This record gives sequence, structure tokens and C-alpha cells, in this order.
Amino acid sequence: MSKILAVFGATGQQGGSVVNYVLNDPELSQKYKIRAITRDANSEKAKQLKEKVEIEVVQSDMSDRASLDTALDGAHTVFAMTTPSFDPDRLEREYNTAKTIADVAVEQNVEYIIFSTLPSVKDISGGKYTKVTPFDAKAMAEQYIRGLHIKSAFYSPGYFMQNIQSQPFLAPQPVDGTWVLARHNSPKSQLPWIDAVGDTGKFIGAILAEPDKYEGQTMCAATTLYSWEELVAILSKATGKTIVYKQVPSKDFKQSLPFDGDIADIFVEGFASHGEFGYFGPDSKKLVAWAAANARGRLSTFEEYFGAHSLQLA
Repeated sequence: MSKILAVFGATGQQGGSVVNYVLNDPELSQKYKIRAITRDANSEKAKQLKEKVEIEVVQSDMSDRASLDTALDGAHTVFAMTTPSFDPDRLEREYNTAKTIADVAVEQNVEYIIFSTLPSVKDISGGKYTKVTPFDAKAMAEQYIRGLHIKSAFYSPGYFMQNIQSQPFLAPQPVDGTWVLARHNSPKSQLPWIDAVGDTGKFIGAILAEPDKYEGQTMCAATTLYSWEELVAILSKATGKTIVYKQVPSKDFKQSLPFDGDIADIFVEGFASHGEFGYFGPDSKKLVAWAAANARGRLSTFEEYFGAHSLQLA
């Protein structure tokens, strides 16, 4: 009999990738029955999932414990993720959301939880950078889950390739007849990148296929690390436009963002720490290489991603 795999964020990038991968994998599609958990069961994406007989769609609000009880009733394995909060109490809010999901999973006798985490910027930077709450909240939740009486594994993705398209303020900007990608990092600093939609499922699929092998492990998920110099060269070729990288003072980068205050500081401190200390710390390259080698399927390169997804500069 198939085991129920409950997938949070099933209509989003990460959860949707997990759903698609399991459905299309001959082994995993027999091993697991998917329960797609979404905040809005009447959304267009949720309706598309409902059309597939292999999927059970359940509506659940992460802030509503009763709905979580229903969503996780009878589940064997859970893929859990949280979205960042930008409220004043953002760190505690996101941490408590993840904690509640994990607590309910334990109460419902779920056997295995795979949590979408991120590395603690505060810890990796030795306390230098403390405002990157989406990373630190997930890292806190990971540590909490590790202390529970439930088997667990962790998926820690790099930068999403999709973000260059979905967050225009992070994309190249027109300056005097050319296009400039500006950050306050060295042009040679390297960051991990992942096709979140295409490849998340390949990492989670590896864990689902061999859960005992990966218990307690963290998949530092990315295709590889790219420098800013390499990135603009790839984008130039993909768009047919001249795109250059420019290292700017952090205050100039902050002023270029469409928001200010603490929200802007998340991006400013995040890029600063990742450039200075490494996204996953000093062993980032080794950690990414291990995860990529263990992924269940070939991963998309930046060249391939932007070959298939046209970047419209405006």
C-alpha cells in the first residue's frame, strides 16, 4: 500500500517541483500517494492538481493548528516549508510556523519529515550579520526539528534562478546604453544557484528513495557555484545584450531596492554575508558538490535555464 506523502506549498515552486517529480518517477509514484497541501484549494493551480486522480488536495492554513491536524492525519512522510514573514516579529513568526508543523507531525505519528531549511547567516558570520531573518528562522526551525522524536532530513536550496526573472529589482538595470548588474560583492565571489522548479524534486526524490541513507543529512542544493562575472557572461549570451557586473557600496545597493528599512537590510546583509563568508559557510563548494552528486537526476545549468526561459530586460 502506498504511503501518504504530504507536500506543503504544493502549488508553489518547491512543493510543486516535489509533486511533479514524484508523479513522474516510476518507483516513487508507486511508493507514495501525494497529498497536496495548499492555503487555497480553489486557486487555479490547486484545481489543476485536483484533476489528477493520483493527488489528494487538502486546504490548510499553517497558522490554524486544527487544519494542520487534518492535513497530516495518516501521513507517513511530510515535505514542509515556510514562507518568509516581513512583519516586525518576522523571525519568531516564521520559526513558530515551522515549529507548529513539526509538532503536529509528531502528534500525528508521521514517521519522516523533510524540511526546507536555510543556513544561519547570523551563525556563519559570527554574529556580524543579524538581520537576514528568513535564513535564521529556518535554521532555528531545523535545529528544533533535529531534537524531536521523528526521522528527518533537510533540503537547503541556493539562490533560485527564477528570482532573476520574478524579482526585477535583482535583475540587470539599464545604465547609459548598457545593462548593469550591481551588488556590493566582489565580482569573483561565488554563490550557489538552483532551478527551484525544475530541480527541487530531484533532491527531495533522492531522500524519498533512500530515507534511511539521508536521515539527519542536509542537501545543500544547487547545480554549482557561479561568480558574478560568470553570471553576467551567461546572461549576456542568453539575451544578446551587453551586461556587465559592477561592484558598488552597500549603501548604493540598498538605495536601489524598492523598499527600505529592515526589509532592505535582509537583502543587503544577505548578499554581504554570502560574499564574505560563503552561502553555506567556508565549505560551500564541497557541500554543494556532494548534494549535486546525490541528486536523483541531472541538474540544470544557468546556460540551460536561460536557454529555456527567456529573460526579458526592461
